[in-house]
Amino acid sequence: MTERVAVIINPASGRGRGAKAAAAIRDAFSKVGVSDFRESTARGDERRQADRALQEGATTLVACGGDGTWSNVANAILSAGSQARLACVATGTGNDFAKTLGVPASDFPTMAKLAVEGPATLIDVGRVEQYYFVNVSGFGFDIAVIEDVESINWLKGDLVYLYSAVKQLFSYPGFQCAVNSGAGVVAKRLHLMLIIANATNFGGVFRIAPNASLTDGKLDAIGFIDSSPLQRMKLLAAVQKGTHIGHPNVIAEQAQKFVVEFDSPPAYETDGEYRRASSARLEISCVPQALRVVTPTGDRSPAAGASR
Repeated sequence: MTERVAVIINPASGRGRGAKAAAAIRDAFSKVGVSDFRESTARGDERRQADRALQEGATTLVACGGDGTWSNVANAILSAGSQARLACVATGTGNDFAKTLGVPASDFPTMAKLAVEGPATLIDVGRVEQYYFVNVSGFGFDIAVIEDVESINWLKGDLVYLYSAVKQLFSYPGFQCAVNSGAGVVAKRLHLMLIIANATNFGGVFRIAPNASLTDGKLDAIGFIDSSPLQRMKLLAAVQKGTHIGHPNVIAEQAQKFVVEFDSPPAYETDGEYRRASSARLEISCVPQALRVVTPTGDRSPAAGASR
């Protein structure tokens, strides 16, 4: 085994799916010689577990959970300035980043082999305030859906996001913001949602940024200008297919950095993790080639612009 592998399991991921999968994950990784297993004990604890694993010499961190778990472990690697690799094992709800990355994240034996001896792809990440994100950062409608999802316990998987999204279409009031990429002066407009994307997939079933690439040194800003509930529904259907780009109420732009201004410090999310901004003006930037992620084919991986 060439890598020193630490496996970090989030048992709360996927509304308990992580706990149910823990035994199978341990079995798959034990069979390839991995013996370092750690479990998070509270929300966000995987960041602390990752910090400790890095301090103890781990060179590959296997994050078992969903987008939030993968993001928290990635933040530990990036904040430490480490060259450790991130491997994503899916036990979460949406698992969006793995879809774009093109890894068999739900196949525990395959991911175990890749973590031990597989290649890696060097990818970009986004940054807002002190947080890095591998998938997306979102504002507005996105936050309303995340808050609503927390209150729903009778749906599982991608369906819970779709249900909450449809529900919020009829109640979310919109918000004012201006998005500036440096291309010119941009006035504030009433938005339904703003997504700054590093990757393609979002919310379980949506191809939010179909032109995004994990390796192009840019982020994709997808702004949805607010409209009637009927128009919102049509847009939601288009986003599922990735055909919303070019719609009159959708503003899509690529840049290395965006400055976003709000009426007051907004709530936002990075990879599904809820945040509260310290300022009404946020700078969101791409950090090129910042993170090594385990993939089946290394730098030839479809991680560059793939969407699945």
